[in-house]
Amino acid sequence: MYDVIIIGGGAAGLTAGIYTGRKNLKTLIISVNVGGQTSIPSSIENYPGFDEVNGFELMTKFQAQAMKWGAEIISGKIVKLEKKSDKLFKLTLANKEEYETKSVILAFGKTPNSLDIPGEDKFMGKGVSTCVTCDGPLYRNKTAAIIGGGNSALGGVRELAPIAKKVYLVHRRDAFRGDEVEVKRIKGLKNVEFVLSHVPVEIKGNQFVEGLIVQSINDKKKKTLAVDGVFVEIGFKVDSDFLGDLVKRNEQKEVITNSLNETSQPGIFGAGDVTNVPFKQTVISAGEGAKAALQCYHYLSGSKGKVSIDWKQ
Repeated sequence: MYDVIIIGGGAAGLTAGIYTGRKNLKTLIISVNVGGQTSIPSSIENYPGFDEVNGFELMTKFQAQAMKWGAEIISGKIVKLEKKSDKLFKLTLANKEEYETKSVILAFGKTPNSLDIPGEDKFMGKGVSTCVTCDGPLYRNKTAAIIGGGNSALGGVRELAPIAKKVYLVHRRDAFRGDEVEVKRIKGLKNVEFVLSHVPVEIKGNQFVEGLIVQSINDKKKKTLAVDGVFVEIGFKVDSDFLGDLVKRNEQKEVITNSLNETSQPGIFGAGDVTNVPFKQTVISAGEGAKAALQCYHYLSGSKGKVSIDWKQ
């Protein structure tokens, strides 16, 4: 029996674990992977206290601190969350293991969107990837395509260009959604070719990726890009179906929370990218994780949602 189980091991979940641990709550963190999306970038320049920091290294510090304060961390995917009584919840993992807890903090973030085109699943791990930081070094002196127009795609181009022979950036629009500073950084790269107003329609190859077929949005003409790899950087989705009707969600399947990180279900709290908080940033997720943990503590201590003002004597 745990006081709180935190679903998700990214910035929100690990920060929540630090705070619940410091409140002496018996805490379990369950996550498919520790670190979440923040662990992917090799360089983060907007996290307070660091001019620049490697994402994996930053999340390693988060993890160590959560464990220092007593949080247990296990790897697993939650397939069912149910309410057993007014003060008790049961979680079931994909491997059939079950855990019971007095409260839950939902902090499991997002999962990468897919292209849903022929060849994507076939070549996943064989030339198709969703992580330039993870797999980019495999394409030294090779040619690769990056799909997307947001900051993750632009950052991927900047990271891959110095080591690759050539990088195609494929985007369905003629302008980018990412920050202008990122756009400026890649426009001067000589080995980067922009394939704008095109969409990918098929990934070809034998044992590994050998080509990407793209189609023009304007005239519908197709052409094949000879590439050794394809990186899919087209955003993320919230995989929250296992919650069923237990908590209210919006049209994007984000968990709806109030200013105290409470969900519609007493005893269940939400934090970070999985919630309807509009800005998906590591520093915001960390702050939301702290808030969720503190409000969870108030709930378990019997304050019935009332928040004590901690700056008054």
